[in-house]
Amino acid sequence: MDENDLARQFEEHRGHLRAVAYRMLGSLSEADDAVQETWLKLSRSETEDIRNLGGWLTTVVGRVCLNMLRSRTARREEPMDTYVPDPVVSPLERIDPEQEVLQADSVGLALLVILETLEPAERLAFVLHDMFAVPFDDIAPIVGRSSAATRQLASRARRRVQGSAPTPDPDIGRQKKVLDAFLAAARGGDFEALVAVLDPDVVLRADAGALVGGAAVSKLVRGAEAVAGQAVMFRSVAVSSRLVLVNGAVGVVTLLDGKPMGVMGVTVADGRIVAVDILADPERLARLDLSALEAAES
Repeated sequence: MDENDLARQFEEHRGHLRAVAYRMLGSLSEADDAVQETWLKLSRSETEDIRNLGGWLTTVVGRVCLNMLRSRTARREEPMDTYVPDPVVSPLERIDPEQEVLQADSVGLALLVILETLEPAERLAFVLHDMFAVPFDDIAPIVGRSSAATRQLASRARRRVQGSAPTPDPDIGRQKKVLDAFLAAARGGDFEALVAVLDPDVVLRADAGALVGGAAVSKLVRGAEAVAGQAVMFRSVAVSSRLVLVNGAVGVVTLLDGKPMGVMGVTVADGRIVAVDILADPERLARLDLSALEAAES
């Protein structure tokens, strides 16, 4: 197979590989790095021995991501403060074709936050098997364990996810109705209306990165009244906010002079907001691709 033909076949799998890497890493830029590393490994391999290119690429990108997760864990000297993964933002009206693969079977920000708490091998086994139906026999060599032990890794991860991740309402229309009510109450500074649209046990995570000197600017807030109080404090910002799709669910982006000031992913269940995940880190926001939002306005 010549290099041009190999590159063409790789491009056919790029979207899938990026989706795998994003779920593994929670970072769009790192996902792109992992996909690029996978291409380099493919270009240096004896492709005549590869019978199932898609399966081979999936396991390779999984191994690359596992190494990146382990390296990330080794570098982290202290427990990570409140962290919100990179959001995938699209217009509420339509999805950009380049993001369709990422949006398909979307993983909400609340679930990605929980995946961040898993051990690297657990995350790999869960993501590859439960999200992409990769057999345990194919995952086992990546983590260096038997198929039975790999199955246990995924099972342990599954229990943690099921015990922590709220089950979202899949209906976009119902989500939009709840978010419309939330924004209206926030803009009006209506505390009681905010409490009414929030689940009593709602959890808010806000990740604003770090100030000069390394001081973290993040917070974790629990309970409807506490979260409503935060929303009232930022009522002026709510005026500049609009509804979008964030990881396949209705969320909010706040723009100032065309630049993103914050992206809010929201999990709605039983007609109320059960989780709010806000990314307000200026550096990470600047790297987000919001071209689809601009195209939707034009």
